[in-house]
Amino acid sequence: MLICTTHSVAGREVAETLGLVRGATVRAKHVGTDIVAGLRNLVGGEMKGYSSLLAGAREQALDRMKAEASAMGADAILGFRMETSSIMNGASEIVAYGTAVRLS
Repeated sequence: MLICTTHSVAGREVAETLGLVRGATVRAKHVGTDIVAGLRNLVGGEMKGYSSLLAGAREQALDRMKAEASAMGADAILGFRMETSSIMNGASEIVAYGTAVRLS
C-alpha cells in the first residue's frame, strides 16, 4: 500500500477515488511509566516509555487505516495525515487518515 502525504503520485494518475479511510487507537499511560518519566524529568533526556507507547499507537492507527483501504480495494492512500489529541488525563487518541484511491 503506497501512502503519500501529497495529493498525487509522480508518474501515476488517480484512476478512482474511493473515499476517506482512517484508523484510530486510544492509549493510556501506565502508572509505572509515569514514575520513571517523573524521575527522567528531573535529570532530562528522552522519556523512552512514552516514546515507545506513542510509536506503538502510531503504528496501530496506520495499520488500521491501511486495512480499511485494502478492504475498499485501494492501492494507495493520498493526503495522509496523523493527529493526536488528549482524551482524558493520561490517555491520548492517535488518528491516521487519508483518501483511498486506485492508481492507473
